[in-house]
Amino acid sequence: MSLPKGVDIRRVTSLPDQIDLLRAEAVAEGFENMESLFSQWQDGSNRFTRPGELLAVAWVDGDLAGIGGITEDFIDPTALRMRRFYVRANYRRQGVGRAIANFVLETARPLDRQIVVHAATEEAAAFWEALGFERIMRDKTTHGLPSR
Repeated sequence: MSLPKGVDIRRVTSLPDQIDLLRAEAVAEGFENMESLFSQWQDGSNRFTRPGELLAVAWVDGDLAGIGGITEDFIDPTALRMRRFYVRANYRRQGVGRAIANFVLETARPLDRQIVVHAATEEAAAFWEALGFERIMRDKTTHGLPSR
């Protein structure tokens, strides 16, 4: 996978040091997903450790640019769900979100499980559709990745 210049994507097993920066920026934009990530990590209810799960971060020149992961789907445990994606505003439209998503998808695809996501905004929907996800009608789910 070719990454945008200066972008380093890594799988993580603990929240990055700069997570408070992401939390503050997300809240200021009206997004609650970073608060959910933080609180579920703190209480141990979701640490991306079940089979097929992972959390990845993007660094640009030592700066935390974004985060995203995949978990077991809470509606259909045979599926996986793209979760907790957030890219800081000054790193958007530079390939950071796509790089995180592709890193996560490359790890998940060989598991041969359905992959779904809930896009909270039309901008998010367009992002997931650009990655090949299609709109679906399912409770708390807006898009699914078609089978290969």
